[in-house]
Amino acid sequence: MDEKYQDITTYKIGEVAKRADVNKETVRYYEQRELIPKPDRRRSGYRIFTQRHIDQITFLKRAQQLGFTLTEIKELLDLRLDENTTCSKIKEEAQQKYQDVSKKIHDLQRIQETLTNLIDCCSEDRPIGDCPILEALEGKNETGKQLRK
Repeated sequence: MDEKYQDITTYKIGEVAKRADVNKETVRYYEQRELIPKPDRRRSGYRIFTQRHIDQITFLKRAQQLGFTLTEIKELLDLRLDENTTCSKIKEEAQQKYQDVSKKIHDLQRIQETLTNLIDCCSEDRPIGDCPILEALEGKNETGKQLRK
């Protein structure tokens, strides 16, 4: 086993975590979810990580920053390993993520607008029984009825 890594820089899990800017539990989790290659082990039982592991973890973190779930990232990694995959397939995945994100933004904008309207129509000196925010959450006013949609 040691001969295999004779000319390759290897790392322990703590070093990998530090270089990839994650914690050790994240590295273990990615390994468990098979998002990174299963590392070999030394006779002592320590895992043998390489730069490939660090690069893959960095890829995972960047993809997460773009909103991809771990399941989606696994699909991207599988496509990356499939020699029959073309860039158009990866583009389709990115376009789907774009549509998902656009929908979430639209939903968040709708929530923001509703909250702004509720805050604006709330007079702080009203009794709690007449609070338009509570009435909306209870579905008793028009805004509240629209929240069900």
